[in-house]
Amino acid sequence: MNQKKEAAIVGVYEYPLRKVGGKLSPLQIKAACAVEALKDAGLAWSDVDGIYDAGESGPMSGLTISEYFSVNPSVINTTNVGGSSYEFHSAQARRDIMAGKGNVALLTYGSTAHSSAFSIGTGSRGGNALDPVSNIESFSGMTLVSNYAMVANRHMYDYGTKREAMAEISVVTRYHAMRNPQAVQAMKDLEFLDIRETTIDDVLNSRLIADPLRLLECCMISDGGGAVVIASPEVARDCRKKPIWILGSGEATRYPVRDTDITCTAAVQTGPEAFDEAGISPEEIDVAMIYDSFSITVLTILEDLGFCKKGEGGDWVAGGRLRYEKVSDGPALNTDGGGLSSNHPGMRGIFLLIESVRQLRGESTSQVKEAKLAVAHGNGGMLGSRHSAGTIIMGVD
Repeated sequence: MNQKKEAAIVGVYEYPLRKVGGKLSPLQIKAACAVEALKDAGLAWSDVDGIYDAGESGPMSGLTISEYFSVNPSVINTTNVGGSSYEFHSAQARRDIMAGKGNVALLTYGSTAHSSAFSIGTGSRGGNALDPVSNIESFSGMTLVSNYAMVANRHMYDYGTKREAMAEISVVTRYHAMRNPQAVQAMKDLEFLDIRETTIDDVLNSRLIADPLRLLECCMISDGGGAVVIASPEVARDCRKKPIWILGSGEATRYPVRDTDITCTAAVQTGPEAFDEAGISPEEIDVAMIYDSFSITVLTILEDLGFCKKGEGGDWVAGGRLRYEKVSDGPALNTDGGGLSSNHPGMRGIFLLIESVRQLRGESTSQVKEAKLAVAHGNGGMLGSRHSAGTIIMGVD
């Protein structure tokens, strides 16, 4: 490949437990993951000169994290755009490294959403501040999950998409999850019933949550955390494992305006930017790690990234083509099990990066043969309303 290699992911770690039972705080999970990610890279705390944090562990996170980790960074970035924050961080860390602001960036995430009984998806669309969400929309009673259901219904209405098509996403991610011991243990710890590979009928017969979305089309609520280390080429070449190069990126937001197509995500902007910068097309991608808060999230994003035309996603995902053994027919999807069947602590973007790296290193539990290119796409906020999109293209030498 002739792409510019200006920054690489050199260390990753995913916290193995999805249920910590109140024994750890988000900060402690972040620190534990950082230690292991640096060890994975063969680097030390003293090498870190960039801190990237989404503030999930408390206010003024740039100050808190620096002191807690006992580092003195030259770059502190606290961008928070929801679940895609870590794709934004990766793109921004790459730019900072290219600009000579630092050499080693540390991204961390920690959450106790399950242990804290945080009801992801069942709350209102807004907060308490006088912003457009709470001032104009929240009074209508829409919950987060019903917002995604609205998008699903619109996609079905506009394009004739069948419920079976969205269910296919859940079937594929569970297929991969059953090959991931951490995901299987997660389902046991979170008291899933009848833990096994699923079928389309299983998904369509599971409990209705928000029409047309069923239980098996909605992400789990777990604890968890992870860390990613990004380094300059000079540092990356001497790290313990082969560098995974960030080849292209895109960042965008999308919000309601008149005549908005709610089935279109901000990926329509970030996808072309990232693929163009990387100098590749979606057809060349071996692994697609797509934020799967709900089945409809994946279906719309795959279309908007350019894997198929708008409205054709239902037919395109059919027949198990997104399983890791069938990469010649399409990219392998969410090979760790995704947010539907592996973990979803609230903001899942960092795990998309971690599994992409594992695939390109040859370390996944659902390993794509000779994987060379991966895309990680994070989604934050809510489809059909204001949301963010971050796309990262990665490759190996």
